[in-house]
Amino acid sequence: MTAANGNQGKLLIPRLLAAEVDFRACVRSEESARTLRATGVTDIVVGDMAQPDVLARAMRGVEKVYYVGPALHPRERDMGFASIDAARAAGVRHFVFSSALHAIITDLVQHEIKRDLEECLISSGMEFTILQPANYMLRHRLTPAFEKGVFALSWALDRYQSMVDLGDVAEVAADVLVESDRHAGATYELVAPGRYTAHDLARVIAEVTGRDIAAERIDSETFLKATLGADSATQFPYQARLLRAISERYSSHDFIGNPNVLTWLLGRRPTTFEQFTRREFAAFTASAPTGPQGG
Repeated sequence: MTAANGNQGKLLIPRLLAAEVDFRACVRSEESARTLRATGVTDIVVGDMAQPDVLARAMRGVEKVYYVGPALHPRERDMGFASIDAARAAGVRHFVFSSALHAIITDLVQHEIKRDLEECLISSGMEFTILQPANYMLRHRLTPAFEKGVFALSWALDRYQSMVDLGDVAEVAADVLVESDRHAGATYELVAPGRYTAHDLARVIAEVTGRDIAAERIDSETFLKATLGADSATQFPYQARLLRAISERYSSHDFIGNPNVLTWLLGRRPTTFEQFTRREFAAFTASAPTGPQGG
């Protein structure tokens, strides 16, 4: 598993440990490795997956790969190609790729990269499964709403989007890795029920928290500075181009999908945005010394 201490890995690893699956976790830093060792992970490769020797160690003796690419990395495409090639050379039997919903949208930089990697994987000769999650429901986007009553996005507030809970994605990924033969050759769209504008999301948060929540658009340059730093366009030109493309695409087009596939894979109704918000608000209020400020 690559990016094993990332958003997906933190939810997937407990499932693999519970299933008593032998697996190798790949992380970039010794700090991440220490975090994983504390959870019971024993087989860890530490290093930059862009380095051929690290990649070779990661793939050696492995039957299956769960590949999560490096978000915002200017070499994401090359690293993905190299990982597929290294897996094939090492005799990996089944390669599971964490892609993105509608990877065919080429004006989204990260989607075009994932589209190219999907094509490479399908042509690799290995068994494969491709997971295409919608936009993740993320805790950090809710925190300003819980704390200040503002739900902010960096694109047009009246465009619709579909989302998915990371926990549901991890549940599917675990099943795909444990029961790989059943999922060989599949490409799965992972989408939760509902399609929402920013105003719709703000109303859900308001209902859960019992306070007024305002939907607010952050202009792309302010978002870039908040995400990457004050001189982001100069210091991180690739990342700035990628984030601008997201803001432009989501401001001019809806980004929606259908929950049927995820419902079938889970054997239950996927987690809704309201359920996600209630879960995160409960965790927020439990961790706050005096609870959130009233609105």
